[in-house]
Amino acid sequence: MADAIDAIGDALDGASDVPLWSLSDDEVQTLLADAHRLEARVHEVTLRLVAEVDRRELSKRVGAGSTTASLRCELNLTPTAAKQHVTLATALAGPLGLTREALAAGDISRAHAQVVMKAMDTLPSGLGTEALEKAERHLLGWCRRFDPREVARLGRRLFEVVAPEDAEQREAKLLEKQERDAARQRHLAIGSDGFGRHLLRGQFDSESAATIAAALDPLAKPLPSTVEGPDTRTPGQRYADAFVELCRRQLTFGDLPTRGGEKPQVMVTIDLDKLMRSVGSGLLDTGDRLSVAAVRKLACDAQVIPALLGGDGQPSELGRSSRTFTAAQRRALGLRDGSGCAFPECDRPIAWCDGHHIRHWVDGGATDLSNGVLLCCYHHTVIHQGDWIVQMAVDGRPEFLPPGWIDRERRPRRNYLHRIE
Repeated sequence: MADAIDAIGDALDGASDVPLWSLSDDEVQTLLADAHRLEARVHEVTLRLVAEVDRRELSKRVGAGSTTASLRCELNLTPTAAKQHVTLATALAGPLGLTREALAAGDISRAHAQVVMKAMDTLPSGLGTEALEKAERHLLGWCRRFDPREVARLGRRLFEVVAPEDAEQREAKLLEKQERDAARQRHLAIGSDGFGRHLLRGQFDSESAATIAAALDPLAKPLPSTVEGPDTRTPGQRYADAFVELCRRQLTFGDLPTRGGEKPQVMVTIDLDKLMRSVGSGLLDTGDRLSVAAVRKLACDAQVIPALLGGDGQPSELGRSSRTFTAAQRRALGLRDGSGCAFPECDRPIAWCDGHHIRHWVDGGATDLSNGVLLCCYHHTVIHQGDWIVQMAVDGRPEFLPPGWIDRERRPRRNYLHRIE
């Protein structure tokens, strides 16, 4: 085993220096498929070693309470990944011998092997060796034709293979059990990767997922084409924006419980001089930092709490919060501009919009109708990026100057979707 692993390492050392540009198209495609199969075969060796570590209880030698705990330390794995290693390794070393052989041959991927394990776990006890082998072979056949997600979906019909006479009753019981398990294992967490990106991880039962999808779907539709062209966001980006928009609306218009006697709010701290000069960064109450451009956008239509800082940088006097644009002003802006986002060709309604100061309040701009315009979250960001400029025309309505790459003369444009003139 040691010689084989050393040989694989030596071979990969040679492959790492090969200039891929020198390969033909056919060679690249063939080698990609071969490398994918090799990856599966290496996974099988790794999992077989994990199973042996577990069988010998080697975790006790390093003072760990379990094989999962020792893998976390020795391989620098997350708790979830370490547990998945041990669970799959144990299954392949035990009842799923055919799946281990397929993985060792590179015929299926590790992800496929995990799906096979989960599907086999749904079968009732007492089926017998012949029936279980038949089910496993059927699953492996699907693995060679479909991706892991599709195999998981087909695996729900595994009863029809091993026990067709009462498949419907067994499937109904399985669904009930899966729903109970999913409800019990539900969770949602937000974590940072340390580079300004935050990961939203969660797991829900089917009913809850359907509720979430029903709320997000209308908000995740592509924006209508504008002078900038069609909506370039990916589906994933649209749903991410929809989730934020849903939360923003709930914070603005919803009936959330109070926190510390106040409605929930996003808090950001920044030196007023830095905000006025557009330098530095702001500090969220979560400990994360925001660019000054993002802070200025937030400050357009937010709860603003002035604070006087002492010499040590600690708040010595805290003022009362005030909303820069009141609900009445937002309604008036909507009536003036046609009940929605004023950006050219945008059809987002008032409920989707922030109040934007044409001249920022920190620069001396007044919070009144002559200095305000409603912008949806997407176009609010566009304006703060600085390529487009919004200004008030002589008739008291906002107009937008496109960047030079759209119109060299930067002729003013308006939104005529909300109002016919």
